[in-house]
Amino acid sequence: MLLTEVVETSAALAGTRSRLKKAEFIAGLLTRAATASETGIVVTYLSGELRQRRTGVGWRTLLEAPAPASEPSLTVEEVDQAFAELAEISGAGSQARRRAAVDALFERATEGEQQFLRLLVGGELRQGALDGVMADAVARATGVPLEKIRAATMLRGAAAPVAVAVLTSGEAGLAQFGLEVGRGVQPMLAQSATSVAEAFGKTGVPAALEWKLDGIRIQVHRDGSDVLVYTRTLDDITARVPEVVTAVRALDAQQVVLDGELIALRPDGRPEPFQVTGSRTATRSATGPESVPLTPYFFDVLHQDGQDLLGLSGAERHEWLSKLIPADRQIPRLVTDDAAEGQAFFADAVRRGHEGVMVKSLTVPYEAGRRGSGWVKVKQTHTLDLLVLAAEWGHGRRTGWLSNLHLGARDEATGEFVMLGKTFKGLTDELLRWQTDRFQQLATHQDAHTVHLRPELVVEIAFDGVQTSPRYPAGMALRFARVLRYRPDKSPTEVDTLQTLRTIHTPPDPE
Repeated sequence: MLLTEVVETSAALAGTRSRLKKAEFIAGLLTRAATASETGIVVTYLSGELRQRRTGVGWRTLLEAPAPASEPSLTVEEVDQAFAELAEISGAGSQARRRAAVDALFERATEGEQQFLRLLVGGELRQGALDGVMADAVARATGVPLEKIRAATMLRGAAAPVAVAVLTSGEAGLAQFGLEVGRGVQPMLAQSATSVAEAFGKTGVPAALEWKLDGIRIQVHRDGSDVLVYTRTLDDITARVPEVVTAVRALDAQQVVLDGELIALRPDGRPEPFQVTGSRTATRSATGPESVPLTPYFFDVLHQDGQDLLGLSGAERHEWLSKLIPADRQIPRLVTDDAAEGQAFFADAVRRGHEGVMVKSLTVPYEAGRRGSGWVKVKQTHTLDLLVLAAEWGHGRRTGWLSNLHLGARDEATGEFVMLGKTFKGLTDELLRWQTDRFQQLATHQDAHTVHLRPELVVEIAFDGVQTSPRYPAGMALRFARVLRYRPDKSPTEVDTLQTLRTIHTPPDPE
């Protein structure tokens, strides 16, 4: 398959907001893939990613590429091979060899293909082909039930292998995708509510309430003496958290997959600021003066000794958990149908220094990768996880620092990020120094006042409400937005959506 066919489909995807049309375009291209290898590459590229996690190629290198070819000739397999070779370049003279390899690839690419590759390498290919749309397309192309494809994608943690399996083997190809001890599963996610009573309206009652710890989400896999610890983005941090390895090896199970939270606590049991936990888990070594103790807590079990538990209800999974995990490693929990009792539990959690509570249905299964109504978080204030789209240079005391952040939410219909406000509040001098350096590393282009960024950095924003605003494309803006913290543990696909904003927004009464 020629790369130009992928480029044309990508342009068609970007040109429509219709999820149905996007699925049709992708399905049409997938049915033209001649091999399993082509299918895997096409799915990955249309998802806005390369198959190689790192290529060593920066945006400046791509901007200095040679003149484009007049006619398309590159195949997708040739492009994939070129990036695979780029990823292997290292050592003395690597910069020159990488430059030559990029030139050799780009001189064969047309102008449209060059632009596509620049966006692909830079993580800027925002065309709305999210995993959900990709699952729709594969279902349309094959006739395999959509829900089965979605479930397999969540368990595999990636769309491309599932698409390849279904397109080459049909529904039978899904048999290979189950929970596999040792392979990370996309975690179940939560909706938001402003009170326990509101949360009960989503989960049903009775429901379980658990403290919402302000730590790092972890997923732990044990197979015999082998233990792996993943973050919510499925990064392997095992070597950094020996406390977790020791705790899980002490359990009375040979095989287990656990969902939990990792947090740094003070001697009095109150949590340290999130930055302390985040800094420790980001440190390559768990020893040295910068080290602080971490405490793992577990709130769900997905597998134990040959038994997959994903399909069990929340109450049933907690029975398994309570028998396996020592009481001092379980998150405090209350089961009730009384909103007042639940709100008092929430207030107690906040008084102890925690974020709030998670309200969980007792009946739903573990919905890997989905933000359903089974889990609802209740926090002290309105908060959103948003993407940093750009930043403006400061003035006065902040001259020389990138300060005013452009904030974006995800449009669930297109997958694009839509700006809905700015803020410079809540930034300490330390954060200003850090983000000024980091933003320039992520810059795609800039003018006299603003640096525009690759869509990578997620920031948690507190705000007082959402108001109507004609200034921004979403027609809404945040009121009194301020930065709480950056969220390196979250990926851009996890930022909150415009739909979430709309549920908070109350338009003014008509005159």
